[in-house]
Amino acid sequence: MSIEAKVLGQQVAYPTDYCPSILVPVPRNLNREIYDIHAPEELFQGYDTWHAYEAGFLTQNGLPVCGVLKLVYPANSPCIVESKSLKLYLNSLNMTRLGEDIPSGIKTYLQTVKSDLEQILQTHIEATFFQQAPEKPYFDFQDYTLLETTPGIERETFTEYSENPTLLESQTTGSGEIKVCSHLLRSNCKITKQPDWGSIYIHMQANRLPDHTSLLKYIVSLRNENHFHEEICEMTYKRLWDLFHPEILAVSCLYTRRGGIDICPSRANKAGYLPEYLHAPQILTRKLLRQ
Repeated sequence: MSIEAKVLGQQVAYPTDYCPSILVPVPRNLNREIYDIHAPEELFQGYDTWHAYEAGFLTQNGLPVCGVLKLVYPANSPCIVESKSLKLYLNSLNMTRLGEDIPSGIKTYLQTVKSDLEQILQTHIEATFFQQAPEKPYFDFQDYTLLETTPGIERETFTEYSENPTLLESQTTGSGEIKVCSHLLRSNCKITKQPDWGSIYIHMQANRLPDHTSLLKYIVSLRNENHFHEEICEMTYKRLWDLFHPEILAVSCLYTRRGGIDICPSRANKAGYLPEYLHAPQILTRKLLRQ
């Protein structure tokens, strides 16, 4: 059995008591080697942001406390955490008594989660517990053009549903800058093969730029690809980097929630091109339609 399949795809009893041992780390290099990413720190910077919408615990007097847990950790960590194991771990805290009152309980909850995740991921974790929706709808991708609205796109034929970088063609207009997105991102879980839906945002400046139609066809070709969310983001980044040699490249994948958790990785060749709000631990950004 692979590391990733320790709980994913297995029939596992939900722990009813605090159970940090159920967390499963997955080495990032298992997928990076496939795409010739041997020195990721030279290729990109980035973060993985996770929103857990079913986070909670009990105070000492038994009062449930519920909210949204936001986790942020860097792309240079040796491992990611397998999502089902994180779900089971967080559920194991649902009936755990953690504080004399709500503020002390939240503090203990965050300290516990941070400590347990940092131990298995071998990196620094930022964690915030939100009890209320934000007053301001922070969002990083306001000025991105939706590829599905490309003129004539409905007359195009889409036939590739397995990842195919040869679909990517250059524009005839030469150098420039694009900020484009698509809500047609879909890939499959690496282990269970269940579909994962999402949106992808691409910012690129280069002497050659991908034609919008060909870029959408490439995104659609990910439809039957079996990878974790972080791996889809890095694979797409690497394909664009190798083919177009951009001066600026940033790729963000905002996946919809499954099992009460959504995963939103971003990669960029410089930190300044990463989303400002998505990876800010203290800010809860606006959800997309399907999140």
